[in-house]
Amino acid sequence: MIPKIRTGTGGTYGLVRYLFGPGKSDEHTDQHVVASWNGFAPDPGRNPHHTLAQLANQLDQPVKAIGDRAPATAIWHCSVRADPGDRHLDDADWADIARRIVHATGIAPDGDTTACRWVAVRHAEDHIHIAATLVRQDGRLASRSFDRRKAQAEARRIEQDYGLRQLTPGDGTAAKNPTSQERWKAERTGRTETPRETLREAVRQAVAGAATEAEFFDRLREAGLRVKLRHAPSGDVLGYNVALPGDRNRDREPVWFAGSTLAPDLSLPRIRRRLTDAPADTTPPRPSTDRSAPARIRRTAAATAERATMLLDEDGGYEAAAQLVGAGELLDALAQTSPAATRAELRDAARAFERATRSHVRAENADIRALRSATRAIVHAGTALGRGEDGGATAMVLSTLVLLTLAAARWHSARGHAQQAAASRQAAEHLRAAYRHSAATPLRAMRERAQALPEPERRRHEATIRAALGEPATRAEHQAGTTERFHALAATLAEAEKAGHDPKALLEEAVDRRELESARNTDTVLVWRIRRLADLPALPSSTGKPKTGTTPTKQTPGRTAARPATPAPARPIAAPHRPAPRR
Repeated sequence: MIPKIRTGTGGTYGLVRYLFGPGKSDEHTDQHVVASWNGFAPDPGRNPHHTLAQLANQLDQPVKAIGDRAPATAIWHCSVRADPGDRHLDDADWADIARRIVHATGIAPDGDTTACRWVAVRHAEDHIHIAATLVRQDGRLASRSFDRRKAQAEARRIEQDYGLRQLTPGDGTAAKNPTSQERWKAERTGRTETPRETLREAVRQAVAGAATEAEFFDRLREAGLRVKLRHAPSGDVLGYNVALPGDRNRDREPVWFAGSTLAPDLSLPRIRRRLTDAPADTTPPRPSTDRSAPARIRRTAAATAERATMLLDEDGGYEAAAQLVGAGELLDALAQTSPAATRAELRDAARAFERATRSHVRAENADIRALRSATRAIVHAGTALGRGEDGGATAMVLSTLVLLTLAAARWHSARGHAQQAAASRQAAEHLRAAYRHSAATPLRAMRERAQALPEPERRRHEATIRAALGEPATRAEHQAGTTERFHALAATLAEAEKAGHDPKALLEEAVDRRELESARNTDTVLVWRIRRLADLPALPSSTGKPKTGTTPTKQTPGRTAARPATPAPARPIAAPHRPAPRR
């Protein structure tokens, strides 16, 4: 159940006329009063002898009675909407809900006969509107401090009492939702979303990996946005506003949005704080002509995201909160540069996770240069092709990000951040969908490689896998031979062995790393983890030979052989990290 409060000036006649009118698209039906301040307010919807003017005049009477002492903002309007999946609520239910809302918000406390005048109107099955005036009948002004927060808290209690869908409570750090007027305008002009939502995403993508304030503003302009800077008398920039080309008000002027009105963390001071963790290389990079750059950089991003996941499990304060901010930038970068087949899911993942990047745990004094540098490299490497090594490297980083978002959900849940935890889980589902698409071809190639292995070698690798995972084979599985479930992982171990690694030690290292329990398919998580640790190509080659430039090394009993360094991204990453503890 969602209550939404607005205030207005003037009398209530315009609001009453809308509530009892046909609506924007004739969506209002059976308009009628379900409750009021005295129980017998005029009902123009059901009683032909009552008029809109009579109802408005009675609501406005306390405001008019105090003359010049009346406040400019005298109208209080609260819509209360049920979830589409909720059970049917009748007029008696809605009347009780209306009384509980006006009591909780201080508009009309129970038993207060001189409180504000109000009326609850129902013109649809799933919601009501409460219209009130903000002058009490005894001439005093209404006390409505924190009324929005109180209405939300009461809505959570109503959901529990009526057996409705339980929404997650907020903490005041969410971005502002579009207004009804903004939604109506978007629908009227043929937009799929409001300018506020489009601009919020564009500003987030512009700040992702930006090294300087000037680069951030340049990115906004390159994205096609109107940008207006606010300067102090000294010439220093105090803030910025953005507008969509073609979005104008009734006076034909651009509709500007300040960064802080798009989201709390998009104000210029908050962005400047983030830019203090700028990548080491702040020179604007030239577009990369290296076709292997997107894949190479995604591999490095996967390693960086895995370290951030470990920090989320270890740290309970500002450093973990900072990793969430950096992870949000990384998702924004991937959404910009992903191939068309996965772009929609990654955009939805980035939009969902945006809510998880803000809480009352401030992300201060933490080093997130590694994540921001990986983000910057992804943005400037350009769009990945989505096939070949690009597709495999994309699957590699998405597999890691699924685990990161699940770690974020646990971190937020442990601190009572219900909305952020739900947003993290939602982002994980979108990432899983994008991962399944990206991973299909490389995993199929690995399984085909496994089928080509000699049966004794395949059995040997499967025995190693089962021992590491603690899953001994059943008698039936022994008789049937190798299990198809482990084919991709067995092919990866075989490839690692040819590259000079100890498969058993390498697998144990991959299993020993944190954040494996929440994976739905531990086998594929291990596939990507081992391919990254052993510096194997994300998409296996047809010959099964090591990557060009890798040299097989001698093995040390019980440990992995020395591995080639992970390829560097297009831009240097200056990112000192605490060593991750081993279990």
